[in-house]
Amino acid sequence: MDVVLPCLDEAAALPGVLAALPLGYRALVVDNGSCDGSAEVAAGLGATVVAEAHRGYGAAVHAGLEAAENEIVCFADCDGSLDLAVLPRLVGQVRSGVDLAVGRRVPTRPGAWPWHARAGNALIAALLRRGGVPVHDIAPVRAVRRADLLRLDVTDRAFGYPLELLRKAGQAGWRIVETDVAYRPRAAGTRSKVSGSVRGTLRATRDMARVLR
Repeated sequence: MDVVLPCLDEAAALPGVLAALPLGYRALVVDNGSCDGSAEVAAGLGATVVAEAHRGYGAAVHAGLEAAENEIVCFADCDGSLDLAVLPRLVGQVRSGVDLAVGRRVPTRPGAWPWHARAGNALIAALLRRGGVPVHDIAPVRAVRRADLLRLDVTDRAFGYPLELLRKAGQAGWRIVETDVAYRPRAAGTRSKVSGSVRGTLRATRDMARVLR
């Protein structure tokens, strides 16, 4: 099973993330222009490294999707915050007929999810539900059939990618199922491009909300 891991300066997180992958799950680390040797660390740990020069979360995700070879593909953040033991459950849901299986973050301790990031996420999720998409999070980890996702034609190449994915999946009548996933502080030595600051969260929330208009 292929797991696409968009990566930008996550060298400190990679050893833990790759070690946490369930048996039989192949890491596709999409290096999005890291300056900390992330690509070399990933390759040294046995991951398949895909280079994507165009900066942006969506660009990295799409590059990984194109490089994937399995019928069902998983996607997850590469910062060490997610319990990747949930992946087989998500894959099982897709195999049983779900079109898109996504994770819903459940913080393992206070401070794991900064208040500003959690508030921005709640706003975006509420907008999605108002549009008929039954989620409470913006799918930081997910499983889907590769061919279906390619046909969905998600075009955003920045932070709006997961929102466009969920919106288009809802419009297409996909069956979407949300599963709780443990969410802990990201790996030491890494910094979130979104939740690492109030300003970053506000910018990302603005960009994501624009996708839903």
